[in-house]
Amino acid sequence: MPDTSQVGATVLVVDDEPHIGRIIRTRLEPEGFQVLLAESGPDALAVITGTPHLSLVVLDLMLPHMSGVDVLRVLRADPRWRALPCIVLTAAGQDHELQAVEALGVSDIMTKPFSPRRLLARVRDHVAAAASRQAPPPFSSSP
Repeated sequence: MPDTSQVGATVLVVDDEPHIGRIIRTRLEPEGFQVLLAESGPDALAVITGTPHLSLVVLDLMLPHMSGVDVLRVLRADPRWRALPCIVLTAAGQDHELQAVEALGVSDIMTKPFSPRRLLARVRDHVAAAASRQAPPPFSSSP
C-alpha cells in the first residue's frame, strides 16, 4: 500500500538504458510516485526546469551528450535545485566519478545491478526527509 505522505511525489529517472527507467517506474508508480523519464543529460535538465514540484532525481552517471556528474554540477550550482535529493545509480568501477558526485553533495549512491526494492526504500527516505525540511512550522494557537 502506498505511503499517503508521498502519493504524487514526482521522481525523475535519468538513464540512457530505457529498460532501467521502465523497471524503476514499474516499482515506484504502484507506491504512489509519479515517474518521469529522461535518457540524456540535456533532456534531464529540460525536465527538471519544466517540473516545478520535482521531489527527487535518480541519475545514471554514464549519459549521452552530458554526464551525470555534469548534470549534478548544474543542479548544485542553481539555488532552485541545490537541495533537490539525487540518488546516483552507477556501474561499479567509476571511483573518480563517485568522488566527484560525493563532493557535489549527492544524496545517495547505488551500484548497478540494483535492487528495485532497495531503491524504493531509499527514494521513500529521501523524499520524506526533503518534505520534512520544507514543511511549514507547526500551527500554534498561543499568542
